[in-house]
Amino acid sequence: MNANVTPFACGDAVCAQNRIETFIRSTVFDRPTLVLDRDMVAQQYRALKAGLGRADIHYAVKANPARDVLEVLVSEGSHFDAASRGEIALCLSLGAHPDCISFGNTVKRASDIAFAHQAGITLFAVDAEEELEKIAEHATGAQVYIRLLVGATGADWPLSRKFGCTPEMAEGLMARALELGLTPVGLSFHVGSQTRQAEMWRDTLDQVAAVWTQARAKGYPLSLINIGGGFPAFYGEAIEPATIYAARVMEMVEARFDGAERVMAEPGRGMVAEAGMIAAEVMLVSKKSEDDLHRWVYLDIGKFSGLAETMDEAIRYQFATERDHEDHGPCILAGPSCDSADVLYENRPVMLPVGLRAGDKVIIRSCGAYTSSYSSVGFNGFPPLDVVVI
Repeated sequence: MNANVTPFACGDAVCAQNRIETFIRSTVFDRPTLVLDRDMVAQQYRALKAGLGRADIHYAVKANPARDVLEVLVSEGSHFDAASRGEIALCLSLGAHPDCISFGNTVKRASDIAFAHQAGITLFAVDAEEELEKIAEHATGAQVYIRLLVGATGADWPLSRKFGCTPEMAEGLMARALELGLTPVGLSFHVGSQTRQAEMWRDTLDQVAAVWTQARAKGYPLSLINIGGGFPAFYGEAIEPATIYAARVMEMVEARFDGAERVMAEPGRGMVAEAGMIAAEVMLVSKKSEDDLHRWVYLDIGKFSGLAETMDEAIRYQFATERDHEDHGPCILAGPSCDSADVLYENRPVMLPVGLRAGDKVIIRSCGAYTSSYSSVGFNGFPPLDVVVI
């Protein structure tokens, strides 16, 4: 077996993933296409819910906003974390109740706050005083939770800089919320996307719990803790089964947040990544010189058409081809666009069959999250990633 393809875990997920792969191998595509399996989305929701227990799952819509995905999750009883007016409107149009939607982006247009409030959304994320003022003006009496900055956690895709405030600012924002007639109900954080081991949450939970305990001791009646996302998907490195992982995280949460009447979790990647694969095609195999150590393999999909998470080679996708029985060798993998940044893996070359040729089909596994939603609209004239649901 070549080094770049790892067997699937056992269980229902095997059948779903095999079903996707069989569909791709037997279908002709005229452009890069994401194939999603509805049943696998439902299976993953149930697996996470079994571990998270009383926590409300607020699916991070940005991970994959496909209508079929949201319809499945509405039917399963999921709640939703929306980052924009568009995502709120989409969830509502598919039957999600306003009480089940939180406006989780800490950077919101005033008119979008007003839209959400008029639609019945009552729960908003904040990390700055000006955001509180906007919410107070356009969503009178709303509930807010304060997002905290947390340190490095070892996640493959850290999220510790752009959003959140320092722990020292949290109580000041709670006080300001009360002055403005808002209700500061709790705290939120994000441990970082693709946090592969549950134990990686421990230090972050300790940091947030310290803020929680101190604020409650000073009389702030916090009752909601939003633990964000971070639930991992399989990209080749071993991860715990979803239920075991989620249960371990919840065990640590329950031990630290006394008085937390509500717990929210916002899985995105961990919900849908493994429910999708991309059908791609080799466009060119070449070398830059006669003595070049590595081939360059160019696919018909790149950073600007769905594989943005290869930035800094953070997410290491797994590949399968019809030539996997052949000898393998290292290659630099790149996208098709006329942009020198459109190189997917170079620092750590990818092992692919030596016999790959233009026209060969390539299956990219675990692509259900952050591919179609990152796909650009026609950069260089290449069509955006197509989506097929089975």
